Amino acid sequence: MRIRELAVPGAWEFTPTMHGDERGVFAEMFKASEFEKAVGRPLDLLQINTSTSAAGVLRGIHYTEDPPGQAKYVTCTSGAFVDVVVDLRPGSPTFGTWDSVVLDDVDRRWVFLSEGLGHAVLSLADASTVTYLCSLEYTPELDHEVDALDPDIGIAWPATGRDGQRLTLLRSPKDAAAPRLRDLAVAPRGRR
Repeated sequence: MRIRELAVPGAWEFTPTMHGDERGVFAEMFKASEFEKAVGRPLDLLQINTSTSAAGVLRGIHYTEDPPGQAKYVTCTSGAFVDVVVDLRPGSPTFGTWDSVVLDDVDRRWVFLSEGLGHAVLSLADASTVTYLCSLEYTPELDHEVDALDPDIGIAWPATGRDGQRLTLLRSPKDAAAPRLRDLAVAPRGRR
Protein backbone atom coordinates (compact mmCIF):
# COMPACT_ATOMS: atom_id res chain seq x y z
CA MET A 1 0.00 0.00 0.00
CA ARG A 2 1.25 3.47 -0.89
CA ILE A 3 0.48 6.17 1.68
CA ARG A 4 0.78 9.90 1.05
CA GLU A 5 0.01 12.78 3.41
CA LEU A 6 -2.08 15.44 1.69
CA ALA A 7 -1.40 19.19 1.65
CA VAL A 8 -3.86 19.44 4.54
CA PRO A 9 -2.10 18.15 7.68
CA GLY A 10 -4.12 15.35 9.25
CA ALA A 11 -5.29 13.91 5.92
CA TRP A 12 -3.79 10.98 4.00
CA GLU A 13 -4.34 9.13 0.74
CA PHE A 14 -4.06 5.32 0.82
CA THR A 15 -3.57 3.53 -2.50
CA PRO A 16 -3.73 -0.27 -2.27
CA THR A 17 -1.54 -2.55 -4.33
CA MET A 18 -3.66 -4.46 -6.82
CA HIS A 19 -2.97 -8.15 -7.46
CA GLY A 20 -4.72 -9.25 -10.62
CA ASP A 21 -4.90 -12.31 -12.77
CA GLU A 22 -7.43 -14.03 -15.06
CA ARG A 23 -9.78 -14.45 -12.07
CA GLY A 24 -9.96 -10.75 -11.20
CA VAL A 25 -8.26 -8.45 -8.70
CA PHE A 26 -7.39 -8.67 -5.00
CA ALA A 27 -6.23 -5.79 -2.78
CA GLU A 28 -5.78 -5.14 0.94
CA MET A 29 -7.98 -2.11 1.58
CA PHE A 30 -6.97 -1.57 5.20
CA LYS A 31 -4.15 -2.85 7.36
CA ALA A 32 -4.19 -1.58 10.95
CA SER A 33 -0.41 -1.68 11.38
CA GLU A 34 0.25 0.41 8.24
CA PHE A 35 -2.60 2.80 9.01
CA GLU A 36 -1.40 3.40 12.58
CA LYS A 37 2.21 3.84 11.47
CA ALA A 38 1.18 6.56 8.98
CA VAL A 39 -1.53 8.30 10.99
CA GLY A 40 -0.18 7.74 14.50
CA ARG A 41 -3.38 6.28 15.91
CA PRO A 42 -5.87 3.46 15.34
CA LEU A 43 -8.95 3.81 13.16
CA ASP A 44 -11.92 4.25 15.49
CA LEU A 45 -15.08 2.93 13.85
CA LEU A 46 -18.54 3.80 15.19
CA GLN A 47 -20.60 4.20 12.01
CA ILE A 48 -20.45 3.34 8.30
CA ASN A 49 -22.32 5.42 5.71
CA THR A 50 -22.80 4.95 1.99
CA SER A 51 -24.19 7.34 -0.59
CA THR A 52 -24.91 6.92 -4.30
CA SER A 53 -24.94 9.98 -6.56
CA ALA A 54 -25.60 10.98 -10.14
CA ALA A 55 -22.86 12.70 -12.13
CA GLY A 56 -22.51 16.32 -10.98
CA VAL A 57 -23.84 15.82 -7.45
CA LEU A 58 -21.73 17.89 -5.05
CA ARG A 59 -22.01 16.99 -1.36
CA GLY A 60 -20.37 19.22 1.24
CA ILE A 61 -18.25 20.81 2.54
CA HIS A 62 -19.40 19.05 5.73
CA TYR A 63 -17.71 19.04 9.13
CA THR A 64 -18.44 18.11 12.73
CA GLU A 65 -17.73 20.45 15.64
CA ASP A 66 -14.38 19.62 17.18
CA PRO A 67 -14.39 18.48 19.92
CA PRO A 68 -15.57 15.82 19.55
CA GLY A 69 -15.05 15.97 15.77
CA GLN A 70 -15.47 13.11 13.37
CA ALA A 71 -12.64 11.35 11.54
CA LYS A 72 -13.50 9.60 8.27
CA TYR A 73 -11.93 6.89 6.11
CA VAL A 74 -13.55 7.26 2.69
CA THR A 75 -13.54 5.29 -0.58
CA CYS A 76 -15.49 4.93 -3.81
CA THR A 77 -16.98 1.46 -4.33
CA SER A 78 -18.34 2.18 -7.82
CA GLY A 79 -17.99 5.05 -10.27
CA ALA A 80 -15.76 8.02 -9.49
CA PHE A 81 -15.58 11.07 -7.21
CA VAL A 82 -13.33 14.00 -6.55
CA ASP A 83 -12.83 13.90 -2.79
CA VAL A 84 -11.84 17.23 -1.17
CA VAL A 85 -10.48 17.84 2.32
CA VAL A 86 -10.46 21.39 3.79
CA ASP A 87 -8.72 22.51 6.99
CA LEU A 88 -11.40 24.07 9.23
CA ARG A 89 -9.47 23.85 12.52
CA PRO A 90 -9.49 27.16 14.41
CA GLY A 91 -5.99 28.55 14.78
CA SER A 92 -4.48 26.09 12.32
CA PRO A 93 -1.67 27.61 10.23
CA THR A 94 -3.26 25.87 7.21
CA PHE A 95 -6.84 27.02 7.93
CA GLY A 96 -8.76 27.17 4.63
CA THR A 97 -6.21 25.02 2.77
CA TRP A 98 -7.68 22.23 0.65
CA ASP A 99 -6.46 19.21 -1.26
CA SER A 100 -8.20 16.65 -3.45
CA VAL A 101 -7.93 13.03 -4.50
CA VAL A 102 -9.80 11.15 -7.23
CA LEU A 103 -11.51 8.14 -5.68
CA ASP A 104 -12.75 5.55 -8.15
CA ASP A 105 -13.48 1.88 -8.72
CA VAL A 106 -10.21 1.43 -10.62
CA ASP A 107 -7.42 2.54 -8.26
CA ARG A 108 -9.54 1.92 -5.13
CA ARG A 109 -7.89 4.73 -3.16
CA TRP A 110 -9.02 5.74 0.31
CA VAL A 111 -8.75 9.09 2.07
CA PHE A 112 -8.45 9.48 5.83
CA LEU A 113 -9.32 12.85 7.33
CA SER A 114 -8.84 13.70 10.98
CA GLU A 115 -11.29 15.47 13.25
CA GLY A 116 -11.68 19.18 12.50
CA LEU A 117 -11.33 18.82 8.74
CA GLY A 118 -14.12 19.55 6.28
CA HIS A 119 -15.07 17.11 3.54
CA ALA A 120 -16.80 17.27 0.16
CA VAL A 121 -17.29 14.91 -2.78
CA LEU A 122 -18.24 15.57 -6.39
CA SER A 123 -19.61 12.62 -8.38
CA LEU A 124 -17.91 12.22 -11.76
CA ALA A 125 -20.23 9.47 -13.06
CA ASP A 126 -23.83 8.35 -12.67
CA ALA A 127 -24.50 5.83 -9.91
CA SER A 128 -21.18 6.56 -8.17
CA THR A 129 -21.12 5.19 -4.62
CA VAL A 130 -18.96 6.51 -1.79
CA THR A 131 -18.53 4.76 1.58
CA TYR A 132 -17.45 6.49 4.81
CA LEU A 133 -16.11 4.76 7.91
CA CYS A 134 -16.72 7.27 10.72
CA SER A 135 -15.26 7.70 14.21
CA LEU A 136 -18.46 9.29 15.58
CA GLU A 137 -22.11 8.40 15.14
CA TYR A 138 -24.24 10.94 13.31
CA THR A 139 -25.01 13.80 15.69
CA PRO A 140 -27.12 16.42 13.86
CA GLU A 141 -26.52 19.20 16.37
CA LEU A 142 -22.74 18.93 15.80
CA ASP A 143 -22.83 18.75 12.00
CA HIS A 144 -22.32 21.87 9.87
CA GLU A 145 -21.42 22.87 6.35
CA VAL A 146 -19.38 25.43 4.43
CA ASP A 147 -20.10 26.57 0.87
CA ALA A 148 -18.17 24.25 -1.47
CA LEU A 149 -18.16 27.03 -4.10
CA ASP A 150 -16.75 29.69 -1.74
CA PRO A 151 -14.20 31.71 -3.75
CA ASP A 152 -12.19 32.31 -0.56
CA ILE A 153 -11.45 28.58 -0.47
CA GLY A 154 -11.14 28.36 -4.25
CA ILE A 155 -11.61 24.65 -4.86
CA ALA A 156 -10.88 23.81 -8.49
CA TRP A 157 -13.89 21.57 -9.18
CA PRO A 158 -13.65 19.72 -12.51
CA ALA A 159 -16.01 20.82 -15.27
CA THR A 160 -16.26 17.39 -16.89
CA GLY A 161 -17.08 13.94 -15.62
CA ARG A 162 -15.44 10.58 -16.05
CA ASP A 163 -16.98 10.20 -19.52
CA GLY A 164 -15.78 13.64 -20.67
CA GLN A 165 -19.29 15.11 -20.56
CA ARG A 166 -19.82 18.54 -18.99
CA LEU A 167 -20.98 18.34 -15.36
CA THR A 168 -23.98 20.30 -14.12
CA LEU A 169 -23.57 20.75 -10.38
CA LEU A 170 -26.46 19.64 -8.18
CA ARG A 171 -26.43 20.44 -4.46
CA SER A 172 -28.90 20.01 -1.65
CA PRO A 173 -30.70 23.20 -0.55
CA LYS A 174 -28.80 22.99 2.76
CA ASP A 175 -25.40 22.80 1.01
CA ALA A 176 -26.33 25.58 -1.43
CA ALA A 177 -27.24 27.87 1.52
CA ALA A 178 -24.09 27.04 3.52
CA PRO A 179 -22.09 29.96 4.89
CA ARG A 180 -18.78 31.06 3.44
CA LEU A 181 -15.54 30.37 5.25
CA ARG A 182 -15.21 33.97 6.44
CA ASP A 183 -18.63 33.75 8.11
CA LEU A 184 -17.86 30.69 10.21
CA ALA A 185 -17.66 30.95 13.95
CA VAL A 186 -14.55 28.73 13.73
CA ALA A 187 -12.62 31.19 11.54
CA PRO A 188 -9.41 32.35 13.27
CA ARG A 189 -8.65 36.04 13.74
CA GLY A 190 -7.50 37.66 10.54
CA ARG A 191 -9.28 35.20 8.24
CA ARG A 192 -12.84 36.55 8.55
